[in-house]
Order: sequence, then C-alpha cells, then structure tokens
Amino acid sequence: MTTTSLNRSSGTERVSRWVNDHRKWIFAAPAMIFTAILIGFPIGWTIYLSVTDAKGSVRAPADFIGIENYIDVLTDVDRFWPAVMRTGVFTFGALAVELVAGMAIALLLWRPFKAQKWVRVAILLPFVATPVAIAMMWRLIFDPNIGFANRVLSWVGVPPQPWFSEPATTLPTLMFVDIWEFTPMIAIILLAGLTSLSDEPDEAARIDGANAWQRFWYVTLPLLRPVVLVAVLLRSIDALKTFDLLYVVKGQGGGSFHEAETLNIYVYGLSFKYNDFGTASAVLIIFFLMILVVMWLLTFRRKGAKL
Repeated sequence: MTTTSLNRSSGTERVSRWVNDHRKWIFAAPAMIFTAILIGFPIGWTIYLSVTDAKGSVRAPADFIGIENYIDVLTDVDRFWPAVMRTGVFTFGALAVELVAGMAIALLLWRPFKAQKWVRVAILLPFVATPVAIAMMWRLIFDPNIGFANRVLSWVGVPPQPWFSEPATTLPTLMFVDIWEFTPMIAIILLAGLTSLSDEPDEAARIDGANAWQRFWYVTLPLLRPVVLVAVLLRSIDALKTFDLLYVVKGQGGGSFHEAETLNIYVYGLSFKYNDFGTASAVLIIFFLMILVVMWLLTFRRKGAKL
C-alpha cells in the first residue's frame, strides 16, 4: 500500500471519528439553522425598521433616523405608557386569579372521585374553543341591551351594568373573559404536577399532625414550585400577546377612549391604520425587551425565593 493511500485512509478515519463524535450536532444543525433564520430575520428586520422613518409601505425608501423613534415612543405619555399600564394590569391581574383558581381546581381534581374524567373534560371545554369565538360569545352575553348577563342581574334586582360600554368596566370584564378561558390551562398543568408528586411527604406530615392547609403550604406547594413556575411563564407570555379577544370586543384602538388599548392593539393601529412602520417597530422592540426582563425576573430572580 502506498504512502498516499495510507494518508487518505487515515484522513477518512479521522473524519469518520469526528462525525461520529459530533453526530448529535450534525443532525440537529439543519433544524437549528432554519430556526435561527426563522426567528432572527423578523427580529433583525424589525430592528432595522425601528431606526428608520418607514411609512406607507415597508418597501418604500426610508431614511436612517437613529433612535428618534424610540425617543418619540418613550416620551409618549398619551398612548404608549397608558398602553403599557393596561398591558401589565391585564396580564398580571388575570394571571394572579388564574393561578389561584387553577390551583384550587387542580387540588379538587387531584384525588379520585366518581365521574372524574367527565369533570376534567368539562373543565377543559373553555380552553379548547378559539379565542375569537369566545370573544364573540361573551360580547353577546355582556351586551347592555340584549345580553343574558344583565337579564340575570334583573332577576335579582340589580340594575343593568355597562360591562364593555364604559371605560371603568371594560378592562375588568375583559380580564374576566380571559380568566374564564385560560384557567383550565393552568389547572391542567398544575394537576399534572400534583399527580407526579410522591405521597410520602404528605403522609409524613399527616402523621406529624399537620392539618390540610399546613400540608399544602409547607409540603405540597414547595414540591410543586417548578411546575408553578412553568405555568406562570407559559401563561404570562401568552397573556402578554393577547390580541384577538381585545380586538374582537373593542376593535381598533381599544375603544373610543382607548380603554382596552394594550401594546398589541397600539402597535396594530400604528401599523395598519397609520402605516407608521418605523414607530410601530420601535414599540415592538421595546415590548420585546420588556418581556425579556419579565421572563428574567420570573426565572433567575426567583430561584432562591419562596413562593
């Protein structure tokens, strides 16, 4: 065998060994590259638009204006900051109630009882329906003239309520609809976590004389903390993106007085009503950074904290 053949064989073996040692990355690389492009390109394009005066069309010529759009957005106390406040109130107000109600439902379904499977299916029904259909249904229920909600109130002598018609009641009513729809999601996640827990710590606490509340607070809840964190992360991200419910009920601008205008509704109006893509992109980047900060606070800052 010649020296050239030996070198070629040795080189082939080295390549084969390298491929074998790194096969998990080689096989995953196409999907990782595709995902990076799929995520990176929209973010990069949005960042580019946010530092230009793009208006009318994203294909129209646009001039570089630096951080001017960001300054305009951050100094907008009439629309941007109220939208930030409504987004926070809607997201974390609904999330807090959903977490408490979801935990209560999960605890009720934790222990076996008759017709448990049917009860689980019934609880899941609000979650499987599309948000647009649910928004239309509750819009009819809360209609001030023909709505079933005011009719029920009239039966008990309570005067009709404005629900979606008044700025003071619009956001709380929308939060109620969101709670009704997404509490089952929290309940199912927490129920899955509860069923995976061992019975031994609870039995030990019972033998030591702990009552039901003490066993839940000092035993069950600490063991369930990682699952609770996952539920909070998933639901908070989803709630921050809420658009369809708000748009179907209140339309563009979030109502006549912008009473339901969150950041998503605000960006939609900037983009598709005023065609101000530069400002809209700046709002999206700021919103994206806010979400990253919230996620960081929920994950890294709570690692050593007690619930």
